[in-house]
Amino acid sequence: MAIDTLSSLIFTGPLSWTVDAACEGRTELFFAPAGERPEARVVRENKARAICMECPVLAPCRDWARDQREYGFWGGESEEERAAAGFRVDMPVGRVARYPKGNGTPVQPRTPRVA
Repeated sequence: MAIDTLSSLIFTGPLSWTVDAACEGRTELFFAPAGERPEARVVRENKARAICMECPVLAPCRDWARDQREYGFWGGESEEERAAAGFRVDMPVGRVARYPKGNGTPVQPRTPRVA
C-alpha cells in the first residue's frame, strides 16, 4: 500500500522570504537530475533564470545561497556563477573538494604562480 504525502513547510526567520518565491513547486528546474547532460542543463537553467528574473525575492534568495554555500540554482545564479563571485560550495558534487572550507564568507582567489 503506497501512501502519498504532501508536506507544506512554512519557513520563519532567515527563510521567511521563501513564501513570496516565484519558484514554488518548480524544484525540477532548480536542481539537476542525476546524469544531466550539459545541453539539458543549459535549457533547464535558462528556464530557472527566467523565473528568477521575475521573482520579488531574487536578492534574498541569492544572498542565502551565497552565505550558505548552497547547491543548485538560486537567486538567478548557478553554482558556477556563485563560485566565480567568490562563493564556492564546500564540496562540489562528484568531486573531492579542492577549495578551502569557508565560514560563509567569499573565498579569496589564489595568487597566480610566478614561473
